[in-house]
Amino acid sequence: MQSLRLQRVQELLKRAIGEVIRRELPVAEAGVITVNDVNVSSDLRSAAVFVGVIGNDAQRRRALELLIKERKRLQGLVGRAIVLKFTPQLRFLIDDSGARGEKLLSIIAELEISNPSHEEPSEDS
Repeated sequence: MQSLRLQRVQELLKRAIGEVIRRELPVAEAGVITVNDVNVSSDLRSAAVFVGVIGNDAQRRRALELLIKERKRLQGLVGRAIVLKFTPQLRFLIDDSGARGEKLLSIIAELEISNPSHEEPSEDS
């Protein structure tokens, strides 16, 4: 179980990183990048940043390339935006949980269409 302090730091980082990304990376090139989650190590020295990208496949690839290339600069901007003893080293990862969820919902919808459930009789008494 995470400490309350660690949870607060993660939420603070999530907001700050999201704001820096929105301000610094071009939407036309990288799509819309959202910060879905941040997992900070217990010593606060590193953080895995899970990002989602709204855009086509080329924009998703470009977004990850830009995030990796600009990591140190983005990390510095985040360090100036929030006050921590150490600014965690950021590691960007594409979070595909949204896409997996959409795929799962479409499979469920297809199953419901192919196997309609037995409708309960209406109570029109």
